[in-house]
Formats: sequence, structure tokens, C-alpha cells
Amino acid sequence: MAALAALLAIGAAGTVSTPSAHAAGNPFERGPAPSTSSIEAARGSYAVSQTSVSSLSVTGFGGGTVYYPTSTSDGTFGAVAISPGYTASQSSIAWLGPRLASQGFVVFTIDTLTTLDQPASRGTQLLSALDYLTQRSTVRSRIDSTRLGVMGHSMGGGGTLEAAKSRPSLQAAIPLTGWNLDKSWSEIRTPTLVVGADGDTIAPVASHSEPFYESLPGTLDKAYLELNGATHFTPNSSNTTIAKYSISWLKRFIDDDTRYEQFLCPLPRPSLTIDEYRGNCPHTS
Repeated sequence: MAALAALLAIGAAGTVSTPSAHAAGNPFERGPAPSTSSIEAARGSYAVSQTSVSSLSVTGFGGGTVYYPTSTSDGTFGAVAISPGYTASQSSIAWLGPRLASQGFVVFTIDTLTTLDQPASRGTQLLSALDYLTQRSTVRSRIDSTRLGVMGHSMGGGGTLEAAKSRPSLQAAIPLTGWNLDKSWSEIRTPTLVVGADGDTIAPVASHSEPFYESLPGTLDKAYLELNGATHFTPNSSNTTIAKYSISWLKRFIDDDTRYEQFLCPLPRPSLTIDEYRGNCPHTS
């Protein structure tokens, strides 16, 4: 009986130690183990709340909407600021708010100071939005200020590159059909997923997304996703392909969650929704 009790005690100790060992391996993992269906789903495992931020209460950008996991039981989350494109407001990228937040991120879709702001200004505004989010917002206690990323559409995508260049401590950048007169981004040190569209006539991939990607350092964790049958404005509507690879990229590099590496490496193959995918594998960041 004494021997049996000892064996049961050892078994119980092993059961208890496994989760803490896993947590110690990566304390930033959030949510259940991912699957193709979970990253393609319209919503993730977290219930989401949202709060509006008035332009009158902030400086450096035009206010916006914060989407965040309602529960606090898992601790803090990484955060992402997202900029709209030229002449657009946050409503044009609003679908990304709850979609990303429900996967375990605090997401800030912003309005810019004016709808005509150029990429450099949008980059500065993205950084101002992150600073507000982590220092002054009502959800700042839910955010790990060392785990931040930026996204944006069109000139907001160009602004995403500007923000990553200005603040190398960012963990992830995702320009969506980005537009910028600057084609060289060799200074960027942030893991970057460049998303282009094969039918883009406003920021054609040959003169925007492709040279953006090619100019990024070869030693950087980077990828280029060209959407098939898509236009410059595809990122303005709910899109499963954009969502699944954005979620995987943000999880992999903001949360250092290698459970998502399987969706990025080996490189996705061309399909009905992917015209081309380039990148370096395995990732090292």
C-alpha cells in the first residue's frame, strides 16, 4: 500500500508539473492549440469587447476603436494598431478588429488625423496609437507593452513599413496591398508579412509589394503573400486568406507561439486564393 501511495504521488506530481513546464517554455501562448479551421474561423476562442476612443481625447492620431478579449484570466495580451488607407476611415478595416481580438490580441483600428495623410504620417500615427494604447487607454493593464505590432491598408500599409523602420522593437508588421513611394526597406528589423493582390491597379505588386518584400534584409523573417483574384480593396472586406496568415504571423512573432509555424512553413502553395507565396523557412525570430 505504501508503495502504491508513492507511485500515485509521483503520478500526481507529474500531472501538475506538465502545464507549468509548458507555460515556462512560452508564457505568451494564448488560446487552445490552433488548427486550420480555427485560424480560418470568423471568430476565435475569446469573447470580445470594444470601446471607442474619441479624437478629442488623444493626440497624434484621430482616435479609433479598441477591440479586446473580455476575459483577463489568461493575463496580458499582445497588441496591434491598424491604419486605413488614403481617403478611408477606420470603418474600412473594422472587420479585422474582432477577428484578430478573438484570437487573443488587443486590436486598435484607428482613424488618421486627415483622410489624406501620406504613409510617413500614418506610420507616426500608428506609433502614437500604440503609445496611447499601452500608456493611457482603459485597457492598458491588459497589454504587454513589449509585444506590439502594426498593420495597415494601402497608404496605411506604407505607413506600416514606416512604423517598423522607426521602431525596430515592434514584433510584427503586415502591410496590406501597401502603397509607398519609398521602395527600399533594408533598415527594417521587424518580422514582416507583405500582402499584395494580383489584380491591384492602384499599388501594382510589381512596383509596390514585390519591391517592398525584396528590399527587406535577407536575414529577416519575412514573407510575401500575393492574393489570387484580388484587387487593391480586397483587404477592406472580410477575407479568410488575409485573416488566417495575419493571425499566424502575429501569433508566431508577437506571441512567439511556434504552434503557428505549421501554417507558415513549409511555404503555402499556390491555390484558388493564393497566387504566390515567398518567404524564408524555418523562421528564427
